[in-house]
Amino acid sequence: DRYQLLIDLGNEQEPLDEKYKTEQNLIEGCQSRVWLQADEVDGKIIFQAESDALIVKGIISLLIKVLSGHTPDEILNADLYFIDKIGLKEHLSPTRSNGLLSMVKQMRSKASDKHNKETVDLEVLYLYCFYYIMLASSSLHIPNKPLLHILSK
Repeated sequence: DRYQLLIDLGNEQEPLDEKYKTEQNLIEGCQSRVWLQADEVDGKIIFQAESDALIVKGIISLLIKVLSGHTPDEILNADLYFIDKIGLKEHLSPTRSNGLLSMVKQMRSKASDKHNKETVDLEVLYLYCFYYIMLASSSLHIPNKPLLHILSK
């Protein structure tokens, strides 16, 4: 059966903890229910997922094997040519093919969220450093205005 490899991959996948089976983690655009959790560990994104459909669970498991354990930038810039190379999309029904695209989109979105959070955290850190340098310097006049107002000019 052409789907047996996907089913086997799905069966090898660890079950997703119930606390991650939330509406926020449901992937939109999939006919089946698919939950995707992304955590950042040492700068790399670790994906976990589960689906209530065997073949879909296999598809998300395949994507996890490829994308999990990489940095947000690597995930965002990954060329997933293997999907076409192995003929995966042509063996899927149109609804499953759309679901595959939704899974990839959601994985990239979660990686982007982690990347953007890291960028925002760094910007806040820079702002605090700038503010304290200003305070520490006795030669600078510190206006009585909020920091963001000062820096936005």
